[in-house]
Amino acid sequence: MELKEGIPLHKQISDWLKDRIESGTLKQDEKLPSENELSQKFDVSRVTIRRALQTLENEDLIYRCQGLGSFVTDQRSHHSFSILNDFSEELSDTSMTASSKLLSFTQKELTDRNDILSYLDMQNKTHAVEIERIRLGDNQPIAYDITWMPIFYGQLIEGFDLEQYTIFHILEKEFEIPIERGCYRVEATLADEVIAGHLEVEPDTPLLLINRISYTIGDKPVYFQQRYYRNDKIVFELMADRRANPTSGEGNIPLKEFAPVFKKEME
Repeated sequence: MELKEGIPLHKQISDWLKDRIESGTLKQDEKLPSENELSQKFDVSRVTIRRALQTLENEDLIYRCQGLGSFVTDQRSHHSFSILNDFSEELSDTSMTASSKLLSFTQKELTDRNDILSYLDMQNKTHAVEIERIRLGDNQPIAYDITWMPIFYGQLIEGFDLEQYTIFHILEKEFEIPIERGCYRVEATLADEVIAGHLEVEPDTPLLLINRISYTIGDKPVYFQQRYYRNDKIVFELMADRRANPTSGEGNIPLKEFAPVFKKEME
């Protein structure tokens, strides 16, 4: 890279390093070249290099370890999983813009899916609304999900823009139906050919599967959802307090925080 006239040298260098971080050329926890190496590469003073690195540190792109050098951060933001959030809320603390691509919105007979009928508490009913979406961050696929809803709730949201608005948003803002709690199950799985195509990954790529039932007032199920996350875009972190008397055998470890962590910038 040749430095240009008219643009501060430290900015050109920080922009060059930033591009390499955001493109994935420099990966999480990878060590950057030393100040001396960068100084020689660009033929500038170490003061200029320090200013460039300080810019990256201020933007949370790198972290420094005294005596060891500068390293690439993981570029992810924290969200509390102890609070029920929709997809837009999960991405709200990142620099990514959340949106969705609607693949289908249909009524399905679920006579062969007793598990879903049970989750939705649909006694003596076999039809539900099925919604398929690709969830995007800055127009890049992060997750693919399938949502099943009782016909009543499905008819309420039909016709709304599900590519820009979440189900939570529509039900709560348009119909004053609050989503009060959710029940989650987290597991690992592999992408089949269909899901791999939607997420732009190779078949058999490991994915994180989140199964969720969301409830409104009176503990009524609003929907059951299966969401497949790309494992290079999200990780879940669990923080828990140890019980007061670990030798008593009483009580459980209380959940302090269970948080999905998204990369701020897409590779």
